Amino acid sequence: MMTKEQKKNYVDEMKKIFSSNEAVMIAHYKGLNVNQLDKIRNEMRKSGILFKVTKNRITKLALKETKCKDLEKFFSGPTAAAISSDPIMSAKILAKYAKGDSHLKIVAGFMDGKVLEAEDVAKIATLPTLDEARAKIVGILSTPAQKIMSILLAPGSKIAILAHAKSKKN
Repeated sequence: MMTKEQKKNYVDEMKKIFSSNEAVMIAHYKGLNVNQLDKIRNEMRKSGILFKVTKNRITKLALKETKCKDLEKFFSGPTAAAISSDPIMSAKILAKYAKGDSHLKIVAGFMDGKVLEAEDVAKIATLPTLDEARAKIVGILSTPAQKIMSILLAPGSKIAILAHAKSKKN
């Protein structure tokens, strides 16, 4: 049982967390055991995401004074929140685990000041991460340069091959 002081500290901490992050993804985890939750939590932590099993009544108090106040209705039953500045990675990890285990159910999210439905979170999970998008852009930009170099170098390499073949004949 939490004391009043602990509850106050919890509310203050949650207010700071909700206010200082860009995205919140909410999931219900009824039926998951501690080991399964720890596995999700550890993967989230590696990506810089806070995966917090919440105390619903107290979390609702913290939400009332933040930009995420519209999420209050989703905090019922066994609830966890993935809180981060990277909504795509949060959604990807939750979607991966929800796909593999029917006990984890994504119920909502919050991003750019808007509440997201579960379907919206699933769509976000299909987007490339920032690093993946950067890699694709670099690939697109570097491909033409590689083609130009191969075209420019082709005549020289063909001459070298012909010269080598000619020298073998003699």
